[in-house]
Amino acid sequence: MIHQLTLEWLNSESQIPQALWDNCFPAPYEGQWWYRSLECSHLEKQFTFTYGLISYNSQPVGIVPAFVMDVPIELLTPPIFLPLAKLIGKIIPSFLYQRIFFIGTACSDEGHIGIDPQFLKNNEITQDDIFLCVQEAAEKQAKKYNTSMLVWKDFPEASHQTLSKISTSKNLFPLVGLPSTLLKLEGNETEDYFASLKTSQRYQLRQKLKKGLSAPLDVSVIHLPDNQTLHQLYRLFSKTYIKEKNRFEELTPEFFEFISREKEAHFIILRHQSSNEIIAFMLCFHLNDHVINKFIGIDYEAPQDWFIYFRLWIECINWSYKIGAKTIQSGQAAYPAKIETGHQLISLTNFCKHRNIIIHKIYKKIASFVDWDMLDQNLAIYLKACPEEKPNLDSLREERQ
Repeated sequence: MIHQLTLEWLNSESQIPQALWDNCFPAPYEGQWWYRSLECSHLEKQFTFTYGLISYNSQPVGIVPAFVMDVPIELLTPPIFLPLAKLIGKIIPSFLYQRIFFIGTACSDEGHIGIDPQFLKNNEITQDDIFLCVQEAAEKQAKKYNTSMLVWKDFPEASHQTLSKISTSKNLFPLVGLPSTLLKLEGNETEDYFASLKTSQRYQLRQKLKKGLSAPLDVSVIHLPDNQTLHQLYRLFSKTYIKEKNRFEELTPEFFEFISREKEAHFIILRHQSSNEIIAFMLCFHLNDHVINKFIGIDYEAPQDWFIYFRLWIECINWSYKIGAKTIQSGQAAYPAKIETGHQLISLTNFCKHRNIIIHKIYKKIASFVDWDMLDQNLAIYLKACPEEKPNLDSLREERQ
């Protein structure tokens, strides 16, 4: 480790200067506003938030978001291995939950270590040096939290080379994560989006929208909704959350209250024309020319031929073109709909270390077999039909051996 580099763990985003947040987490990353909202949302029963402040010769130069969570084993284990995990849990009940120290962001797709770009430009310190410093500090902090595992959560390919080096020296193993989804917007208007789709995608989407756009719904894009609206939004989110199989976090009413105050947050809302009741919403963040399509809520009692999700989606497209966006990031769930609407699948990887060397070896062996089609049934169906879309994981497999 470079001796001039140090890392101090803090308990709140407010302990870090706003200027450093702005430099380390510019668009398209969720910035200080995101972490502020999470901290205010009464999520203490799910997460313990912490932040590593990286300094060089006592000068702050980087930020490491991290959190601690007791994760149910079914969220960590591919379905094919779940019966074995539950069997072990009958013998060792504590095995059913793993207390994990995550390097990365709760409720977010991609892990990111924020480093002031000017610091990297003007010094001999490299990303490798900084990530190694983070790993060593995180191992010590994980012990203080009495966690069984340390995980770099959902890091993109841009960080893979550095994390692979750390895996060799610090005995981590890679585990394929659920992919994120990204749409690149072509041209300047919605018709350009349709033109960019494959013929089959374009035809299917137009057929659904032909019915969906005839439904008696009004659309609005709202910033700072009132309390009554927030209550309806949370109720719809809860309905969608219950239907979701891969549930990692459960948001609170306070989250919607606090996130709505941030200038980046906008709600795309569909209301029934006669009752004025909210039928669906999509929470989106506007980050320069990038949009993050974060959370949705849908009234599943609405007629199926209204194709609510696709109606929401096309309104998101309309709004994104209006604000000059070039990309839309749409998260790690509901893959059939996102693939159908033209999203690319973006590879993400977890890098893991268990404190128990025997369990570490077991998890490492299991991880060596894991691919996308083992993590999500809908992905498996899609990849079987379109094998060319499956990423080349050979290099990652080499690291697993």
